This record gives sequence, structure tokens and C-alpha cells, in this order.
Amino acid sequence: MRRIALILITLIFCYACPVFAIENINSPDEVVLEIKPVLHDELGVLGIETVPEQQEISIEKTFREKLEEIYHTEYTDLGVNNYLLTDILSKHFSEDSIIESIHPFAGYNGSVIFNFNEPDSFKTNYRFNTVALGIDGKFKGGESDFRILFRNAPLSGRNMLRNSFSDVYIGTNKLKNHRIQAGYQRPASGIEGKISAFQLPFIYRSQISRTFGTVRKIGARVIGDYALLDYDIGGYSSDTYMKSFFPGAEFAGWVNLKPLGKTNGKYGNLKIGSGFQSGHRDSDYTVIGAYASYDYKRFMANFEWADADGYNGYSGHISDKHASGFYTTLGYMVTPKVQILARYDEFDPNHSIKNNNRREYSLGLNYFIKGQGLKLIFNYIFCQNDSAKDSHRLILGTQILL
Repeated sequence: MRRIALILITLIFCYACPVFAIENINSPDEVVLEIKPVLHDELGVLGIETVPEQQEISIEKTFREKLEEIYHTEYTDLGVNNYLLTDILSKHFSEDSIIESIHPFAGYNGSVIFNFNEPDSFKTNYRFNTVALGIDGKFKGGESDFRILFRNAPLSGRNMLRNSFSDVYIGTNKLKNHRIQAGYQRPASGIEGKISAFQLPFIYRSQISRTFGTVRKIGARVIGDYALLDYDIGGYSSDTYMKSFFPGAEFAGWVNLKPLGKTNGKYGNLKIGSGFQSGHRDSDYTVIGAYASYDYKRFMANFEWADADGYNGYSGHISDKHASGFYTTLGYMVTPKVQILARYDEFDPNHSIKNNNRREYSLGLNYFIKGQGLKLIFNYIFCQNDSAKDSHRLILGTQILL
């Protein structure tokens, strides 16, 4: 009877607790119990409450931890302006706000210049090349954005209003492979003429870039970027630095072909392009240009040429001069942080005057401590002038982006 009662108790226990079952007996002395997955209806029948999954807890980094992260981060992409305090200064807004986030930033690029004019003249001066304070913002959804950039380096010949703003524009990336941008901005007047001052390989732009380009105008542009082609086409007011309302219209466009664009960089990156800028401001002006560049691993080379029948750039509106020039640059990354450069730059400011060409032979050394965010610069320039004394310049520069 005891054996029968024990068997009955065992059967009742197994029937009442279906979550346990005898799996397999590997040996007469070993019994393995397997825990079967329990269905929700079984748990309901048994009256057992489910335990919710543990949620991840996001822990905000401290200010010190963010600084340590910046210290240990290596910035390898030199084609972007990496602002060091982006994570610290950025602010994100609630979902009901039309603005998703803003990023206040600051940039500084300055240099000490030692001028040696032949035969025995020597002069030293300090220059604020670029000092900027700005805000980058994104609208809700992240596909549209805006920028407000203030310039704080004083320049003669411009009042406070004309010299206060560098960029004030809005843009959208909603169209695939395209960006539409409208406002006060730098047009596509050549390749080097339109890029950020914080991206320049040397302290100074080339002579054609600083004469024909690097100036802000009010207008709208369409920027397209495909694997084998990119372009920048826009219409603008011919006014510069807010001197007048609308003295005339200007068109600026540039197209680049990228023959190696679908090789994923296996054979390097090749870019060949051309463009022109044409408008009216008291009189007509036209600047045409061509560009070629190639970079492969640590090596880079570029060439840009421009010819102007009148122009409306950084040097002002010039209507009666036919000017032209070109430059070519070679660069090599000795290490991921050290770059050496060499450039030849020639410019003829007026074809009507003979023997007035200006040539600049430049050597450069860049030390990227934290990418473009913290950089030390050394330039040597030999200036050879047909109609003036030759000169030498030693330039020590610093760049920091916060």
C-alpha cells in the first residue's frame, strides 16, 4: 500500500506542475529536470505575474567625462570642421518644438607674420585671419537646418553691419542627393574660393581665390552630389557685404566630374571640373575657371585656373581689368597628424600692363592635434614680383574650433 500511495502522489505532483518534466536518464543514478518555457495562458491559469524586461538606463556623462572623451578622440577626417565642444554645447529641444537642436560654436585662426623685404627691411605683425561665433541649428525632423555666423575681425572700409555677418542661411536636404540653400552665403566662385577658411591647406588662399572669390552674397543655390558628378549652381544679388540693395543679378555655377567615384577609393579620388561666374554691377563681369585634383592614401595634388574679364570678388567690383592666374599644390601626410605641402601660385592682375606678374612659392607644415579642431600651422612664402621688390614671409599660425 505504501508503494501504491507513493506512486499516486508522484503522478499527482507531475500532473499539477506541468512546468517540470523528466528529460532523459543518462544513467540509472542521474535524473535531469528540464525547465520548459511557460506560455502566457499557462501563467494566467497558474496565477503567476510576469516580470517586465529591464529597461536600459541612460546615464548622462559628466562635464569631466566629456572633456576626457575629447582628449582621447582621434579626428581623422580632415575634410570637415570638427568642433571640439559639440557634445558639450549642443542643446536638444522637446518634440513639440520646431527646432530639433542647436549647436553654438566658435572658431579662431590667427598668425604671427615675419616679413623680410629685400634688401634689408624687416617687419613683424599679428593677424586675426578668421574669428567667428555662430550657431548651427536643425529643424524638426533633421532634414532642414540653418546657420548664423558672426565675424568679429575688424576690416577697414566696412562699417559694423557690413562686417558683422558671414553666413545667414537656411538649407534643406529633403531631396535625395541634393541640398537647397538660401540666404547670405559664399557662392561657388572657384573651388578654393568657396571653401571654409578653416579648411585651407595654407594660411592664405591662392591669389585667384582671394581676388575673385571668398565673398558673401544674398541668393539661393542647388548643390548636387552623386557618385560620378557633383555641382553647385546658384543665383545671387551682385551686392557684396550689404553695400546696396540689388545692384544687379549674378549667376555662379560649378560642375565636377568624378571618374573614380564608384571604385570606393581603391584607385584614389579624381575630380575634374569647370565653372563660371557672371553678373552685372554697374557693368558686366565674367570669371571662368577649371579645376583638377587627385588624392590617393596620403598623397594629394590639385590645380586651379581662372580668367576674369572684370570681377566682383573679395577685392571689390573691378570692371576694366582682364586678370588671370593659377596655382598648383602638392601635399603628403607624413603621419596621420603631420602634413607637408608645397605650392606654386602665379597671378597677372592686369593683362593690359606688361611685366606685372606676381608669383608665390609656398612651403607648409600642418600639425593636426585634433583634426581641424586644433591645428598648428607653419608657412614659408617667397613672393616674387615683376614690378615690386621680392619678399619672404615666415608665418606661424594656430587654429581652434570649439
